[in-house]
Amino acid sequence: MLNFDYYNPTRIAFGQGKVAELANLVPANARVLVLLGGNSACSNGTLAEVRAALGARYVEEFSGIEPNPQYDTLMRAVAQIKANKLDFLLAVGGGSVIDGTKFIAAAVYANDEPWNILLKHGANVEAAMPFGSVLTLPATGSEMNNGSVISRGSDKLFFTSEQVFPLFSVLDPTRSYSLPPRQLANGVVDAYTHIMEQYLTYPVEARVQDRFAEGLLQTLIEIGPKVVEAPHDYDTQANFMWVATLALNGLIGAGVPQDWATHMIGHEITALHGLDHAQTLAIVLPAMLSVRRADKRAKLLQYAARVWQLTEGSEEARIDAAIQRTREFFEKLGAKTRLSDYQIGQEAIPSILAQLEAHGMVMLGEHQNVSLDKSREVLLAAA
Repeated sequence: MLNFDYYNPTRIAFGQGKVAELANLVPANARVLVLLGGNSACSNGTLAEVRAALGARYVEEFSGIEPNPQYDTLMRAVAQIKANKLDFLLAVGGGSVIDGTKFIAAAVYANDEPWNILLKHGANVEAAMPFGSVLTLPATGSEMNNGSVISRGSDKLFFTSEQVFPLFSVLDPTRSYSLPPRQLANGVVDAYTHIMEQYLTYPVEARVQDRFAEGLLQTLIEIGPKVVEAPHDYDTQANFMWVATLALNGLIGAGVPQDWATHMIGHEITALHGLDHAQTLAIVLPAMLSVRRADKRAKLLQYAARVWQLTEGSEEARIDAAIQRTREFFEKLGAKTRLSDYQIGQEAIPSILAQLEAHGMVMLGEHQNVSLDKSREVLLAAA
């Protein structure tokens, strides 16, 4: 196991009816800005519950944070905060709203151009506004980590900082009941890939993290289709919501090598072609595993045996079968796994590679050996 430092200060309030606990979680004298995406929080009653729980506190709203939160939109929220002397943020939504809130929280205190927070990947963040979240879409784990991905035109960049952990997050599984199948499928794919990026690298005798990750993957395989087909089943949604949070709260990634090449390539596909984040992951991950099977051989065999119970046949056959099972799982959820499924041809690959190069993503992966040529191989395999 590799050396590590683990820190996560986020309080989790989990379960049906927990939105009411905002009455105690948000400071009584706070001047609150509630941050929202589209209209779902209003139409499904979540916003009304939030308003009721906040009681007599001074509350303003800011809505319209996009699925890939845009810099210009978020900067309007920063202006509203400064103009009206607001001092506490509450994200009500999925990962994009929470990611956007993290950026807003840091941008309020930025000493220079706030876009530099992204260009420096958070290294220049010295302070941030306090904030909490009410999760409505399990997927990204943003409710219990310190990472954020923000877009500006064709740029889609990430930052991390210990200053932007949520103080708390409310996880009420019933808030996901009204989500459409596509968003639920995206959430399952996103959580699955988060786990794979931390698990499927190379062995370092991190037995606890491996078993934890394998259990989370098996849980998603068991419940994933039911999440999409029967979204009103409380136990299914509860398990899904908690797996998605555990997938990226730092626990399974402590003391192990991490990859993230699939995410970096996926970000550029989203930026250039507008696909949902999880749609790009479903496309890239099976191809990534296939192209990099030599680097990942030991863990691919472990994944095949422990997650998919593939123990018969040659090693190559087991690896092939594990990758195919992964692809079939995504397809069963309704997530397509080829660029061509979205009418994106091989002629689009050079522009994706150019974006990777422009953003310094020229040596990716756990060994930092995924060059642009290797990324090209992955994209060709995903075509």
